Amino acid sequence: MNISGDEIASVVLREFEKWPNKRKPLLRSDDVKEWVPLSGIVAQGKNDLVCLAVATGMKCLPQNKIAQAQGVTLHDWHAEVLAIRSFNRFLLEECYALASSEKASSEYIRFRTQDEITETCFQSFALNEDIILHMYCSEAPCIYAPDITHSYLFSADRIGGDSSMELTMAAQDDATPWDLPSKIHTPDDLSPAEPEVLHGRGYFSALGSVRRKPSRPDAPPSLSKSCSDKIALKQSTSLLSSITSLLISPKNVYIHSLVLPSSQHSFTACARAFSDSGRLSPLKDREWEGGYAFIPFGILTTDEEFASSRRQPLGVGEKIVPSNISTSWTPNHTETLIGGSLQGRKQFSLKGASRVCKRRSWKLALEIAKTASVLVPKVEEALDINTYTSVKHSLPLSKRREVKENVRAIALKGWIRNEGGEDWPIEGVEF
Repeated sequence: MNISGDEIASVVLREFEKWPNKRKPLLRSDDVKEWVPLSGIVAQGKNDLVCLAVATGMKCLPQNKIAQAQGVTLHDWHAEVLAIRSFNRFLLEECYALASSEKASSEYIRFRTQDEITETCFQSFALNEDIILHMYCSEAPCIYAPDITHSYLFSADRIGGDSSMELTMAAQDDATPWDLPSKIHTPDDLSPAEPEVLHGRGYFSALGSVRRKPSRPDAPPSLSKSCSDKIALKQSTSLLSSITSLLISPKNVYIHSLVLPSSQHSFTACARAFSDSGRLSPLKDREWEGGYAFIPFGILTTDEEFASSRRQPLGVGEKIVPSNISTSWTPNHTETLIGGSLQGRKQFSLKGASRVCKRRSWKLALEIAKTASVLVPKVEEALDINTYTSVKHSLPLSKRREVKENVRAIALKGWIRNEGGEDWPIEGVEF
């Protein structure tokens, strides 16, 4: 069954419309409208499309705050990243429900048979084979410029990533490339010089390069990578997070199509950023052990526009500003976040831990691994350990680490890890 970009986008947009106003951008009384990016994960079954995760958001922690997060505050709550985190939480909850029942499968998840399980493909669960996954984004990943002009490039809150840079370049009176800093690695650069990650709003003509997320010029810098870089990596690691990939096979949990508004689509930029003919060409037909492979998604466009996008109509005297709240939705739960923590709770506090944060996801995964129906000792051993960093460096995750290292070495050069503050325990939160 062929599905259009309009159909996928409509499923996400309809779900957003159901949210109460407190979870949406505000229409202020002083002729100021708020805008926010929206993203969602949609499952295509045999007969219909179902939204499994929706998120809004456009901010991340600066690098100097990462150590305070301690697994309870999100590092990055841009809509695209938060939608993927929400999707992972939904899958974990599906595994938990299935492991607690006497069933062999649910609508989305099934137990793998003993014949399927091997030393490198050890996971107890798999996504049902008849499910195809799509991702919708209301903006070109990591972009903000109400009018994409040279003057906005350095004063906006959200810009970065190849799709957005292509749009920015197209809007310049003079598109002559700027000089790059001497240590920057471009995709064709094979020199062994130490890589330097590009700032999200700087050197916008350096297309195809890994970029960190932007911030206001006067704000502390972040080492979190642009959403287009993170989505590009997901074409090799699957949509699963490290924790979820200990329980679910990555084999068919890849994005089939990415849906962008027609106004935000650049064929050249998408090919450069995501396809096997662009910067990811060294990965073409690449497969790894553990069920991983490079599986590039297709690009679909939609003429459906998100009502709270940066392109919403403005009346005389009205202006538009970014929203400071973000929302995470799945069929099971909805949360509103500010600063990566639950709205109304202190940032970095245990009580502010979202359901999609690392610590609560780890705890839920351990509960699943301990159920009698799962019985994969090495997975339980990897999860039942003192610190989160020990989980990330555990043997069962070695194949996933290998995939990420390979992709960063040969395709996404200049990827500097956003490290620090992962030496924390599982205690202090509920799952």
